[in-house]
Amino acid sequence: MKRFLVTCFTLIGLTLQLQAQSCLGITMKAGSGFELLNYNAKDKLTGRLLYTVKDVANDNGTVVMKMEAQSFDAKDKPQMTNSYQCRCKGNEFSVDMTSMMAAQDNPMMKDAKMTFASNDLTYSDSYTVGSTLKDASLTGSGMMEGGMNLTYNLNLKNRKVASQESITVPAGTYNAYKIMADMSVATKTIVNLSFDFLAVSYRTPGVLWDIKTETYRKDKLIAYSILSKIF
Repeated sequence: MKRFLVTCFTLIGLTLQLQAQSCLGITMKAGSGFELLNYNAKDKLTGRLLYTVKDVANDNGTVVMKMEAQSFDAKDKPQMTNSYQCRCKGNEFSVDMTSMMAAQDNPMMKDAKMTFASNDLTYSDSYTVGSTLKDASLTGSGMMEGGMNLTYNLNLKNRKVASQESITVPAGTYNAYKIMADMSVATKTIVNLSFDFLAVSYRTPGVLWDIKTETYRKDKLIAYSILSKIF
């Protein structure tokens, strides 16, 4: 009986280890996640983004998290759901750039059947003001209703840690690092459309997710998001 109980407890322990993994010192498990609230430049709520960890596994020393992102409009009506992966190895945390599609308010993208290729967005477990981070990009191609081809390109370049400051959001107060990047978004159908932005994100060791993000165009704030909860 004693041996049976020991075996049961061992199996339970192994099961828990399989269900939870450590990423940059943070224990991650299925069902955990976070929420971002989106606002326009006039501080009006425009929607929210809900990110949920669907599965966590260890692949030869790399922790792989399967994520689901769901967007809601200002009336909390579901808009779009997409899946992507995050990876954690050593002191590097990388995010599949398709994660950014949940925040895209583009009718063409919703209707087109797209295939994407990601040059992942990477972060670290420590930051130094003045340091630079790797570029990231997302390219996609697809076909809209009616047979029209659509291509999409999103690039994040010149990523750098600009400063460190205290940020208070609904999820708490954090001593965060301000990461700035030049972002370009281009779509092509019959005509080419291209836009340039300044993308700002606030990150802190001990939290895998953005504390706050800001998007500027021609030096004017056009939208921002804040971390409302971690679960």
